[in-house]
Amino acid sequence: MREELEVTAQLQQDPEPKGKRKEKKITSIEDIPGVGGTIAAKLRDAGYDSLMALAVSMPVELAEVAGIGEGTAIKAINAARDAMDMGFETGDKVLERRKFIGRITTGSKELDSLIGGGVETQAITEAFGKFGSGKSQLAFQLSVNAQLPVDQGGLGGAVLFIDSENTFRPERIAQIAVSRGLDPDVILKNIHVARSQNSDHQMLLVDKAGDLIKEKNIKIVIVDSLTSSFRSDYIGRGMLADRQQKLNKHLHTLQKLADIYNLAIYVTNQVMDRPDVLFGDPTVPIGGNVLAHQSTYRLYFRRSKEDRRVAKIVDSPNMPDGECVFRVSEIGISDCE
Repeated sequence: MREELEVTAQLQQDPEPKGKRKEKKITSIEDIPGVGGTIAAKLRDAGYDSLMALAVSMPVELAEVAGIGEGTAIKAINAARDAMDMGFETGDKVLERRKFIGRITTGSKELDSLIGGGVETQAITEAFGKFGSGKSQLAFQLSVNAQLPVDQGGLGGAVLFIDSENTFRPERIAQIAVSRGLDPDVILKNIHVARSQNSDHQMLLVDKAGDLIKEKNIKIVIVDSLTSSFRSDYIGRGMLADRQQKLNKHLHTLQKLADIYNLAIYVTNQVMDRPDVLFGDPTVPIGGNVLAHQSTYRLYFRRSKEDRRVAKIVDSPNMPDGECVFRVSEIGISDCE
């Protein structure tokens, strides 16, 4: 309570007459009026170590982690937003900023072209399909390709891999790395894997990922699969609303990581068959409209002949509808000959 009163008093302090006061430029969270060393340390420990992280946070969650009142949290967030100049801007400036977007090659030029040049940073790329359709294989391929130099289709960084289905196979990643002429030991040491036990554990891993992202230069976060634990933890229509609310929060946390650290998010998704569809493909993804709206790029994978897979782009903000065929073989993802 004492900390909250001290912070509130500092935020309301106005020692000089209005108009004569010299405002201090805010460049870090310590510069925000009312955020002293103790509060700043709590914020940094909780992952709020930059003005951007603070500016995009919610007052309720900030008040909880910092031990301050919600009103004080709102003032601190507003101060960070003012410092970040988060108002309106013209489209040409947005276009200029998007030049810093990075892309990770999938290993297939056809698949890269389908999604605009590769898996994009500051975006969530979702792949859904039946078992054996190539979703996890693309996750393994991206785990290798993300570590390549930029001029070779990578981002020169490490990988954070959340495995909810117990399908992570280092042997397969090593096989892909060797086929590309890379050292498998080096590749595997740059992949940080966590086995999530349930949906709450999965959400916690993402919530606490900020420190690891900065420390290890993470360039892509992979969740395989996003919906498996939610599907098993929340059973029946009575729990559907709770499931969707938590899934929505989980997705927004992933998007926040992508925005703050300019990294790519790749998630796989399970499917089900609609019994009311008598003609055509009855396959639909899990997650409902919450996941459909939050995914930036949505891909539907299905099997074709032999080692071929078909990818269809279902949703994208800038790419047209289309399909492509790629191969999944011992060398990983590649184009068909």
